[in-house]
Amino acid sequence: QVQLVESGGGLVQAGGSLRLSCAASGRTFSTYVMGWFRQAPGKEREFVATIGASGGVTYYADSVKGRFTISRDNAKNTVYLQMNSLKPEDTAVYYCAMGYSGPTLRQGRISGSWGQGTQVTVSS
Repeated sequence: QVQLVESGGGLVQAGGSLRLSCAASGRTFSTYVMGWFRQAPGKEREFVATIGASGGVTYYADSVKGRFTISRDNAKNTVYLQMNSLKPEDTAVYYCAMGYSGPTLRQGRISGSWGQGTQVTVSS
């Protein structure tokens, strides 16, 4: 089974940037749609962004559109989330996940398991 390991979180001031990474084990990474989700304290986990298997199609939640960029490197089995112009409301644990299609993945219907997540804290 593919395992996902997120990294790159941390504490940053509002307006700052962070780049998250998610490394996947296994040889089938390039066949899956990948996505980023986040969960703030007391809230449900929510979709942030998805990227197609070849990297050609991306989709963003309205709350991050224009500030976040999802990308992937299939040779490295890694998906990234570049986060710019961070706001305090972006504070959450960020998770990556894989799925069979963009629409189902955005609904939270993932293939396999969630990773452990990486904490992002944005101070005002």
